[in-house]
Amino acid sequence: MSVFTLYPFPTDRSLLQVKIDGRVERSDDILSIEYHLQGDLDSIVILPPSDSPTRTFALWEHTCFEFFIGSPGEPNYWEFNLSPSGDWNVFRLDNYRQGLRVESAFTELPFQIDRQLDTLSLSGSWDLTKIIPAERELEIAITTVVKFVGEASPRENRDEISYWALAHKGTEPNFHLRDSFIIKI
Repeated sequence: MSVFTLYPFPTDRSLLQVKIDGRVERSDDILSIEYHLQGDLDSIVILPPSDSPTRTFALWEHTCFEFFIGSPGEPNYWEFNLSPSGDWNVFRLDNYRQGLRVESAFTELPFQIDRQLDTLSLSGSWDLTKIIPAERELEIAITTVVKFVGEASPRENRDEISYWALAHKGTEPNFHLRDSFIIKI
């Protein structure tokens, strides 16, 4: 098991408003991840729970927990998006930001959401043998997009997006850089 803490991109202005940490574990075929977003949740745009969570696109336009997985030496990788609403998506990429397509091996991606006064937790466990054999090592990047509520006027949206990751290896937020897939399990 690895515990983690995510850090905002250095130029994000919302550096001290929240804390994001959790744990990741792999047991044979099963990958388990747990996130804890702590802080003033009223200052964060959190989509309400869906009655019937589905595969949904553009989840990263709102607060969204994400992780990326690949295997050492392999250019292809997967992007998992998990919304506090329960909606989800999984994409396969052939190489760095190339060949993006929906990963059809997953027809559902169940996970649990727990919202308390100042903590939003998300946890789930998924069988990865549909995409990566159990004997292969995983390289993982754990990330989160946090959308903060802004002083919106009728003519402009002032909501602020903050990008959180284990490590930020680029000059701008970029979760796809393989150098940031720093957890090895």
